[in-house]
Amino acid sequence: MELADCSSSSRKRKSSSLSFSMEELNQDLLERVLSWLPTSTFFRLSSVCKRWKSVADSPSFKLACSQIPSRDPWFLMVDHQLNHSIVFDSAEKTWKELNFPNSSPDSIPVAASGGLVCFRTASGKFIVSNPVTGSSRELPPLDADTENQSLHAIVMTTSSKHPCNYKLVLVYGELPKLSFKVYNSCLNCWEEETLLLGRKNEQALEVDSIDHHDDEDAVYFLSKAGNVVATNMQRSPSKQYSSVITSKEGEEIVYFLNSCGTIVACNLTQKSFTEYPRLLPVFSEYSIDVVECRGELLVVVLSEFLESASLRVWRFDQDNGFWHQVAAMPPAMSHEFYGKKVDINCVAAGHQIFICFNSAELFSYVLCDLVTKEWVELPKCSMNGEAVDFMSAFSFEPRIEVAV
Repeated sequence: MELADCSSSSRKRKSSSLSFSMEELNQDLLERVLSWLPTSTFFRLSSVCKRWKSVADSPSFKLACSQIPSRDPWFLMVDHQLNHSIVFDSAEKTWKELNFPNSSPDSIPVAASGGLVCFRTASGKFIVSNPVTGSSRELPPLDADTENQSLHAIVMTTSSKHPCNYKLVLVYGELPKLSFKVYNSCLNCWEEETLLLGRKNEQALEVDSIDHHDDEDAVYFLSKAGNVVATNMQRSPSKQYSSVITSKEGEEIVYFLNSCGTIVACNLTQKSFTEYPRLLPVFSEYSIDVVECRGELLVVVLSEFLESASLRVWRFDQDNGFWHQVAAMPPAMSHEFYGKKVDINCVAAGHQIFICFNSAELFSYVLCDLVTKEWVELPKCSMNGEAVDFMSAFSFEPRIEVAV
């Protein structure tokens, strides 16, 4: 392979000495060059030549990969049988089958961060895995008191400086008595339970504004229970703990939907919680999910009005205390979902939102780019000649160097 192939016209004007072979690179430089390749190519390195095979197995190559600041995300898909061996590669815009799917047959993905995905088994155990390499680790069990609590959210965070260090946050209890607990991978243990104190918010009850406490750093999550959502909202068990987290100035806040359809904000740093004003009236029928984009909470809502369906993305304006629309699906696309009781499950990566649409009548997947305002419907994924109906997705960075 020659690096100069992409600039052949320049070689005609300049000296041919500018062309060089990859074989001329020393091992360190070769590893640095190959570390910039898309992750999907790593598994093909060993078939090129013996030298490249040695690169793929080299610890120094993994170190070089860890220096890459970010990678285009993969979306781990979950189907109706709760299988999770298919990913959508956003770099190559293709569907791929994982070589190392999670080995626990009764587990479902519940959270993801960095290059790791957290799974929860039917018995309540948590397993953290790198879907690319197949390495996994079962976390220590929770105490009996915590396991018996109603679990609202599971969120995962990883360190940008040390991607192998991660935390898992659980929020549980019954309103108005909420608590949270954190697993720290560095200590390999669960920290002590922390109670959250309720903070009454009269303005939120009036649906006009909200207290202006500092809630910019947040874990945002969604419990898809309650009488204000579409009847099919719980079709995806893996998304009943839908969660995201942002961090700014050391402050963290958790958001979830209560049974009345309002978003509850739990400040983990201040150990308190309050409510945001609702987006739609109590008895409106709609499907909703929360995502984190570029460090802030966004809410995606699919609703019906005047014999049409609309899908809009909202951000809460902290200064004025109301919801502000940041994006809307073109009406020609969203009208397809009218009257079909469609459930949405969303996940974000950078400035993109991946949306799964599901109902008894249809299923589709759309990528929304918040920068370009483009909405692109993705091709269906076919297995054994049949299109696969996925319910939800989890976003992670495909990194071969991340261990658990």
